[in-house]
Amino acid sequence: MSKRKVRYQLFLDLAVSERLEALAAKPGMNKSAVLQDAVTAWLDRRGTNELDDHFGQRLNRLSAQLNRIERDQMILLESLALFIRLTLLRDAHLPDPDPSARALARDRYETFVAQVGRHLASGQSSLNPVTASERT
Repeated sequence: MSKRKVRYQLFLDLAVSERLEALAAKPGMNKSAVLQDAVTAWLDRRGTNELDDHFGQRLNRLSAQLNRIERDQMILLESLALFIRLTLLRDAHLPDPDPSARALARDRYETFVAQVGRHLASGQSSLNPVTASERT
């Protein structure tokens, strides 16, 4: 940093001037140092995005949490789909898992997926089932 200094003449409101005088009256302080620190801080702040400074870490943390939630959700959905597929295969009511049993399980799985799609599209929830009389 250069030791060379430039002289400025500036005008301040009376209230700002009084605050500057009070701050510069403290031991080890002078008006030039106070003004230099204030101008430097203001220029540094203008060069950065204040929202990033204030909320950047928090947004990064929230983003990481959402990524974990999304990953966990995909694991749960894949686990549920596999469980349902295996359950339908097991409950095909045929003694051996022959091609017809697999076809029946596949049909049941596709019917299940279609039913889930209809439920989601209608906004209904299986957690709070609505009886047929309440729907009409």
